[in-house]
Amino acid sequence: MLAAQVSAFGRPDEVIELVEQPDPGDPGPGEAIVDAELFPINPADVLNLEGHYGAVPPKLPITPGSEGVGRVAAVGAGVSHLKVGDRVLLPGPGTWRARVKAQALTLFALPPHVDPRQLAMLRVNPPTAYLMLRDFVAPRPGQWVIQNAANSGVGHCLIRLAREAGLKSVNVVRRPELVAPLRAFGADAALVDGPDLDQRVRAEIGAGALPLAIDAVGGGATQRLARCVDDGGTVVNYGVLSGEACRVDARETIFRDVSLRGFWLRRWFMQTPPERIAALFRELAAKLADGTLAVDVEAIYPIRRIKEAVAHAARGGRAGKILVSFAEG
Repeated sequence: MLAAQVSAFGRPDEVIELVEQPDPGDPGPGEAIVDAELFPINPADVLNLEGHYGAVPPKLPITPGSEGVGRVAAVGAGVSHLKVGDRVLLPGPGTWRARVKAQALTLFALPPHVDPRQLAMLRVNPPTAYLMLRDFVAPRPGQWVIQNAANSGVGHCLIRLAREAGLKSVNVVRRPELVAPLRAFGADAALVDGPDLDQRVRAEIGAGALPLAIDAVGGGATQRLARCVDDGGTVVNYGVLSGEACRVDARETIFRDVSLRGFWLRRWFMQTPPERIAALFRELAAKLADGTLAVDVEAIYPIRRIKEAVAHAARGGRAGKILVSFAEG
């Protein structure tokens, strides 16, 4: 079967390759076989190909990928909650392959009438936004939350989830042309990042409470968000798009009691019981079904054009996610 593989770290479109891997075979008791349909290429995937993601680079070779969607092709003895043809989330890591064998208890049937492109992106961006909104500062209606990289998949999810929770969002981007689309998407405020960000944020929100900031950039951007939150506020960092370590100075940490926390979705998966994970995904899938959540897609590539897909995903200035399909693979 076809699979993407990385045998050395480097420029993403140069190190990614297509290989033939052995078919996983028939399912055993309690197992299921899933045929992949679609997977997205996330910023973390690009960093992983470069060898810059995680505390310790993975041992090579690897099949990348942390999410995607597929259909059940076969189930083993004792599996009653799934049937052939059910659409399920691909179990990660290693989702960039045509077929996977998994423990059936880790899988659940997705709603049948939801856009599979959106389901392919369900495993990472929506839960990341959902958990960062709720697990660090208890949301209270009328409060504000601020985020950078607001035009990202996580950013779009956070805007919609914040509004549903009764929160208002300040959304920070790097380019002026991104402001109007974010406002049209539902952002309460959208601003271009800069050294006076805190002053412009306060002009937007007035006396509103802003206890939580979500940072995907790191470097000096973390400090600029820290200046925006209230005394005793929390900055949650989940990415380093700048390639730089987070910076928060003593004025914020000592004299204003601002906290810097980190969030890694994979750790949440490792620490959370499977039934709680499934319950969250069912809740988020329902939000996809009713239109609460949606992430823009810029392009879909067939698996045999994986190098082009990775190169596209690594470029800046995109207006949506890059997906890869096995339909033409």
